[in-house]
Amino acid sequence: MTKYILAFDQGTTSSRSIIFDRNGDMLTIAQKEFPQIFPQPGWVEHDANEIWSSQIGVANVALARINIQASDIAAIGISNQRETTIVWERKTGKPIYNAIVWQDRRTAAYCDELKAAGHETTFQNKTGLVIDAYFSGTKLKWLLDNVPDARSKAERGELAFGTVDSWLIWKLTQGELHITDVTNASRTLLFNIHTQQWDDELLSILDIPRSLLPQVHSSSQVYGYTSEGIFGSRIPIAGIAGDQQAATFGQASLQSGMAKNTYGTGCFMLLNTGDQLMLSNHKLLTTIAWSINGRTTYALEGSVFIAGAVVQWLRDGLGIIKHSGDVEALACSVTDNGGVYFVPAFVGLGAPYWDSYARGTIVGLSRGSTSAHIARAALESIAYQTADVIDAMRQDSQLYLSELRVDGGASRNDLLMQFQADILGVPIVRPKITETTALGAAYLAGLAVGYWDEAEIVQQWQVEKRFEPNFSADHRLTLLDSWHQAIAQTRHR
Repeated sequence: MTKYILAFDQGTTSSRSIIFDRNGDMLTIAQKEFPQIFPQPGWVEHDANEIWSSQIGVANVALARINIQASDIAAIGISNQRETTIVWERKTGKPIYNAIVWQDRRTAAYCDELKAAGHETTFQNKTGLVIDAYFSGTKLKWLLDNVPDARSKAERGELAFGTVDSWLIWKLTQGELHITDVTNASRTLLFNIHTQQWDDELLSILDIPRSLLPQVHSSSQVYGYTSEGIFGSRIPIAGIAGDQQAATFGQASLQSGMAKNTYGTGCFMLLNTGDQLMLSNHKLLTTIAWSINGRTTYALEGSVFIAGAVVQWLRDGLGIIKHSGDVEALACSVTDNGGVYFVPAFVGLGAPYWDSYARGTIVGLSRGSTSAHIARAALESIAYQTADVIDAMRQDSQLYLSELRVDGGASRNDLLMQFQADILGVPIVRPKITETTALGAAYLAGLAVGYWDEAEIVQQWQVEKRFEPNFSADHRLTLLDSWHQAIAQTRHR
């Protein structure tokens, strides 16, 4: 009987399950949004139990839609929103607090203290990361210091920490496995990417007990099996990767020098640097792309915090569109941005600025400005932020892209993709399957159980549309200069 791969794509605003066949084609997709919790400005939380219930719910819906059983699934691959931090009781499996989401800025002041104490070089050299509230380590410290009895329970070994992958696997195995993979571990500020071990010095600086931490594994292996009561029969769990690493793998960007950009809630560009661990001089992140069969691949990453989320804000906050998909038509109703520039620094600025205190700003408004100009400026902001990241990557790596592979929900917006090509001066290539995060998780799981090999993965990647740049160099530089003036208005002083 033909078997399939089930991918969990647990994202910031929704949980999805996708079932793939041997050709890498999607047979079905099920998705459910879940609530975002904003207790105060700069704080972002999720209910960890809602993450689980929505994810297992859509998995069962996906199986039912094509009328297959758990026994028809060769393996499960998991991709997840990264850096989001969950702590739960080992005995009961009950979270001690809401999940603190990667976008959350509550530990920004503590990060300033770490920098002032001279720890920045130590963290970058060991983890490849900058000290920022984005990452899990300072969120974990906040939980230990602010949830009653959390630190004492942690010191007694009663609590477990995990990013979302660890939480899902704990639930899938009913507490049998407390694990993560190297891609997620490398985003915590606690993991040494040279030794690929939790680092005692970093744990000491952040005052985090080692007993909290999951075991770290490669990105593609059979880690264990789902408990029988979850799906009715046991399924191998065989692939784990943080969402952006999974998307890079799903884009078949398997060779050094290849890059992809994912346009989701945020925007995340990864440049494959092969077996070279390349530390950045321009505030990019060095991260583990994946580890398979004892071989580790590294990447440079630029993280933009607000991309597709700016469209959600136009819908939910400003109310100028009813549905996210309406933004393209509204933006296309004007020929340009009318001099309006929108820096969506709702939760600060990510790469290459790393300014936790910047806040969203719209500049260049005039009496003739309309909602269409704001919508166009919002879309263009996604492309401009990506251009800033690519410029930093060029300076760090001395590599010049021949093309940029794109995926994620906003990559289906033709206006945005054309403007991205124009402002970069580089062709943008959109694949037939843009659900590359889930596909990458599926590929990693499939490799582990012999469902695919790497050659098949490369062959399955196909172009859906290519966007060629049209702007002159002078026009591109003029627009970028105006964008950088807008950025300057946004920065914290």
